[in-house]
Amino acid sequence: MKKIVVLTGAGMSAESGLKTFRDADGLWEGHDVMEVASPQGWYANKNLVLDFYNQRRKQLLGAQPNKAHTYIAALEKKYEVSIITQNVDDLHERAGSTDIIHLHGELRKVRSVNNEELVYQWDEELNLGDLADDGCQLRPHIVWFGEAVPLLDKAIEITKKADILVIIGTSMQVYPAASLIHYIKAAIPIYFIDPNPNILTNSYDNLTIFSEKASIGVEKLVKILK
Repeated sequence: MKKIVVLTGAGMSAESGLKTFRDADGLWEGHDVMEVASPQGWYANKNLVLDFYNQRRKQLLGAQPNKAHTYIAALEKKYEVSIITQNVDDLHERAGSTDIIHLHGELRKVRSVNNEELVYQWDEELNLGDLADDGCQLRPHIVWFGEAVPLLDKAIEITKKADILVIIGTSMQVYPAASLIHYIKAAIPIYFIDPNPNILTNSYDNLTIFSEKASIGVEKLVKILK
């Protein structure tokens, strides 16, 4: 069974009503990203950070997987599919995909500020005073700017095994996730799906680009793969 590795970014979930990472003005839901997605922002204003993620979590709970998520999940009938996502939502899981790595963390989980192993499922508001089993404050289970990406090595090993690489809804500008394309085997098929694809076409021998939103591009991809 051939192995498909799928790299997904914010454009994968945009049709589910989840906004992409930053607006054109560089702000994230009206905030400078460093205020709400960095250790410095956390220590400067914990209440602001907690409220920001509480609102994002509430938004996520009201969202549903879109056709692109469903199409990717259905590929498991004929392929071994591994998803490596920059997204912190759980829409891949809810669509039925079974092998997903969240490089940047998960919005519906929280963890101890002092022990990254103490992780909890969390669908309610998170407030100051909510503690982990070690007695420490809980924080969003999100990889913030300036923090290590703990699942990167695992993602690299998975990418090395790909027979087909699919990239959906990502600018390929956010590192280290964007570096994963450098670990694929030579000359394997690459499919890039994004309304504004940003990839050097002359750098890859077997590249197909769909300049489409995720649902349309993935539908085209599925027809080829079947």
